[in-house]
Amino acid sequence: MGGAASVLSPRRAVALVALLAALVLYGAGAGHLRSLSEPWDIAFFALVLVPATLSVIWLVLPAARARGTALVGVALVALAALLHLAGLDALFNVSKVLALAALGFAFLAFFEPPLALLVLIAAIIPWVDAYSVWRGPTKVVVEEHPGVFDRISVAFREPGTHYAARLGPPDVLFFAIFLAAAQIFRLRTGWTFLCMIAFLGITLVFAAAFDLSGLPALPAVSLGFLLPNADLLWQRWRRWRVSEARAD
Repeated sequence: MGGAASVLSPRRAVALVALLAALVLYGAGAGHLRSLSEPWDIAFFALVLVPATLSVIWLVLPAARARGTALVGVALVALAALLHLAGLDALFNVSKVLALAALGFAFLAFFEPPLALLVLIAAIIPWVDAYSVWRGPTKVVVEEHPGVFDRISVAFREPGTHYAARLGPPDVLFFAIFLAAAQIFRLRTGWTFLCMIAFLGITLVFAAAFDLSGLPALPAVSLGFLLPNADLLWQRWRRWRVSEARAD
């Protein structure tokens, strides 16, 4: 992530380059692979492709506290636009993941929100997302301007077809924000990552099982942040209450 890359260990940097290369190669060649049955497609998305794609954010996580993440994010957005204009869809897709990760880190660095505010946000955004997907602006964009949603979302291409499952920008942005927050506030970062991935996988299964065109993903992201850290969040809230009582 530009200058922020200097905070990555050599091993993590090599892993990031290898993963990005693998994602680009898969994205470019997915349509030429053998198609799978629907259950295998769902398993592939939930267990392989979504975790691999979002592992990009895990690998760049040390950059969450680096300076200049906002500038890096803006530069990556510009790069993504150029890649789209050049028709390099696979590179365009991974650049969106990196851009959203950088912008999520920049949000935390600029606003420095307290943990309590992030918990409140995590409790509210699932309801906002559900309304947006089923009745609000996301529904309008997906149904009336599908090309716009395809361009701004992160795609997970199905092998052997031109179909792709998609996560909207807010889903990936808050994934990065909550994962970085777990690290900054010394919560269970690894479990937060795994739980967010797991709940996103469950969301995919539900969407397929009930033949739904789409489900809100932010409930999965929020639950993945809140549930594995619930006891730590409760303990910190109780300590805050005690300190406030003593101050009075």
